[in-house]
Amino acid sequence: MVAPWAKLPLAVLDTETTGLTAEQGDRVIELGVVLFDDGEVTERWGVLIDPERDLPKDATRVTGITPDDLAGQPKFAAVAEDFISRLEGRLLVAYNAAFDRRFIIHELARCNRSLPDGATWLDPLVFAKELQKGQGNMKLGTVAKRLGVPLEEAHRATADAEAAGHVLIALSDQLPAELEQLLDLQEQWEAAQAAQRAVWKNRRKGGQVAIAASAGPKDELGPGFPHGDELDPIRYMFLRGTGRV
Repeated sequence: MVAPWAKLPLAVLDTETTGLTAEQGDRVIELGVVLFDDGEVTERWGVLIDPERDLPKDATRVTGITPDDLAGQPKFAAVAEDFISRLEGRLLVAYNAAFDRRFIIHELARCNRSLPDGATWLDPLVFAKELQKGQGNMKLGTVAKRLGVPLEEAHRATADAEAAGHVLIALSDQLPAELEQLLDLQEQWEAAQAAQRAVWKNRRKGGQVAIAASAGPKDELGPGFPHGDELDPIRYMFLRGTGRV
């Protein structure tokens, strides 16, 4: 019999970055990978990375990482092979995976590397948004708390990765046990969430959503999107600081 996906080897990833936009030169400053086997943590690996550019104050405010912390740290290229080796033969997991995946792909491309062939991703955020619908915001720390998952060092890569892995395992009883069914469900829910997001954005642009001045931007896309276009409220801080929302 095929093992349930929650028992398969997982590599849970998280990045901390200089900002939000890999395509415009933002870089990874911390990379974390936590390996799960048979539903249990078997390895934690994390490294600070020299981003080869200035570290914005917003990044320090969010992560606590300072320019002094990054002085003398390796560049991404120096850790790329060590990083890739931990992903081989594993399902890849990241909370709000599109963000981390985009940064990782860009960093690997800079050093002529790539993710393992056929890499398959799971995103606990997609599942949490459906299974905890109406229960409050969907940032990792809040979802983890509702599930009884500890997160003692939020917005640091290894701690966030470990919490994301435990969140996914904690949700597994409410999800299909067979991987292909889970991937199909993830695709369906992602599409539905994107459609809902588009509806709210169109209503906002058309002036159909009345926002009380005291409510602030967190209500602009309704209860499913409590921080505007950006699902992660901490990364939303970056957008606010740069005038992008």
